[in-house]
Amino acid sequence: MSKRTYIPLLLTALLHILAQDAVRAESSPAASTPEYSPYVDRVIPRQVFFGDTHHHSSYSVDSGMFGNTLGPDQSFRFARGEEVVSSSGIRAKLIRPLDFLVVSDHAEYLGLSKLLAEGDPELLATEAGAEWYAKLQEGGEAAWLAAVGMMRDFTEGNERVKNPALKRSIWDEVVDIASDYNQPGVFTAFNGYEWSSAPDGDNLHRVVVFRDGPDRVKQVLPFSAFDSLEPEGLWEYLADYESKTGGQVLAIPHNPNISNGAMFAETKSNGQPVDRAYAQMRARWEPLLEVTQMKGDSEAHPLLSPEDEFADYETWDFGNAAQPTVPKTDSMLQHEYARPTLKAGLRFEQELGVNPFKLGMIGSTDNHVSLSTTREENFFGKLPSLEPRPARIDDAFIKNADGTPAVLSWESPASGLAAVWARENTRESLFDAMIRKEVYATTGTRITVRVFAGWDFAASEVRRPDFADRGYARGVPMGGDLSAAPEGAAPTFMIRAQRDPDGANLDRIQVIKGWLDKNGDTRERIYDVAVSDGRKIGEDGRCTAAVGSTVDIARAAYANSIGDAMQTAYWVDSDFDPGERAFYYVRVIEIPTPRWTAYDAKRFGVDMPDEVRMTVQDRVYTSPIWYTP
Repeated sequence: MSKRTYIPLLLTALLHILAQDAVRAESSPAASTPEYSPYVDRVIPRQVFFGDTHHHSSYSVDSGMFGNTLGPDQSFRFARGEEVVSSSGIRAKLIRPLDFLVVSDHAEYLGLSKLLAEGDPELLATEAGAEWYAKLQEGGEAAWLAAVGMMRDFTEGNERVKNPALKRSIWDEVVDIASDYNQPGVFTAFNGYEWSSAPDGDNLHRVVVFRDGPDRVKQVLPFSAFDSLEPEGLWEYLADYESKTGGQVLAIPHNPNISNGAMFAETKSNGQPVDRAYAQMRARWEPLLEVTQMKGDSEAHPLLSPEDEFADYETWDFGNAAQPTVPKTDSMLQHEYARPTLKAGLRFEQELGVNPFKLGMIGSTDNHVSLSTTREENFFGKLPSLEPRPARIDDAFIKNADGTPAVLSWESPASGLAAVWARENTRESLFDAMIRKEVYATTGTRITVRVFAGWDFAASEVRRPDFADRGYARGVPMGGDLSAAPEGAAPTFMIRAQRDPDGANLDRIQVIKGWLDKNGDTRERIYDVAVSDGRKIGEDGRCTAAVGSTVDIARAAYANSIGDAMQTAYWVDSDFDPGERAFYYVRVIEIPTPRWTAYDAKRFGVDMPDEVRMTVQDRVYTSPIWYTP
């Protein structure tokens, strides 16, 4: 290289270095110019994650004692998208992995079904353990009666094996398994279990979910119905856990439709009226409600919402959780469905200053086969005996005391999932989203839905690429609160919904409003805010025209030739009264598709009885947004 060439290159490099120094100076923290990248330091939730918060492995008595051979390892492997072999020998796999899972085995006799299967000498040294083991070896009805007896102990609070060392070894094993499968940023394995109180057969179960890892969770043992049959006892345990460990925990009430009105009764466990202290405890520890699962759907009931044509969805009205010795009565319904419970919360808040039922909504499976399957064509049933086979359609899921069927297997829906808007797929981020109720329930499909409410959104904003940024900047997301309406303003809503990429198109978006009027009465109204296929929404806010159906039941097939792949809505509550408490949640409904019973009929060549439902319109329910004057 000549000297003439070298000097210009040296000058060029020097000028480049000086320019870089100038750029650094301009972009330093002391500089007044803004960052170039608009995404720097942005922390709003950007992703929706789908998972199951209510799932049982063979470590649960009512799973392992009834034929489930798959433990928590297989539960997590399956949820992560791996292929496993079911208890009945069928290969199983999800179309897409889940993002998170809580293996919530029953706290009562946790892991004893596993120890009995292994013939654990420490358990067999107890009177009850030896008795159960002998009945299992006998098999048949004797084994079944042993399992039923163990489950009866739950409802009676009668603990027959009290061995702290056994409890500790099983709980530590459960926590270690979750640690093995937890992959921050990829897959979240929560620590959790189910508290299984059911006094007189009325289901009061709660799923307990920890934010924390083994360092904190191993400092305690699960709180069971043997410790207390009352939710107040569970809440005290949760408070003690946080105080002792510095961790965080929450409880999720079980789908309430088999509680015979006990889950959201307007009294405390001792029969006394709900007071402010009780309302504060309930609101503190139970931010969410499981509103849909394999034991039916509890969003709304046709008797309570007669003007809602979509209210009668997978409805279970047979009785309570055990053998339904107490039939369901109409007076019980208002205390075990989400919509009337949310309305009751408004009234309590007016009276007590605290809303005990300020609940976000999620779905989960409550499956007892270690397989979280919620797609209609891939449904492995609620129990091991109800895994895919030709005869499962005729099996009884729950029997009456006289042995006659109370609920048949075909009445179980393939539901549901919890959807969580969070910044990242970690225990901490997902748990924090659950606490703030930025979650929604799905009956099994993976629809993406987002809703924001504010006072000054414009119709054009719902289709902007920065829709979410504007929603967070000037409004609140699902689970949020509006208050003190500006003079002359009404809530404005921006809603987006997109179909499951492997699923059906959308029929409609609806806003469900509940409010407390000036007379102290709770009311509700449904608004259709987006509909497909050119249908019209009337002045009353309703679209009476059905979307139609492309379902071919004989072929268990449908076409996405109707409905929309994506729907958006901008809606203003023109009936808004700034002096009335209210809530709003969004329901998104798919076009009709074949139900799992139709897929079974085709696969196995089964002729279904006329009463069997063969089509379904899956849906999602968002957590509400509340307005307080």
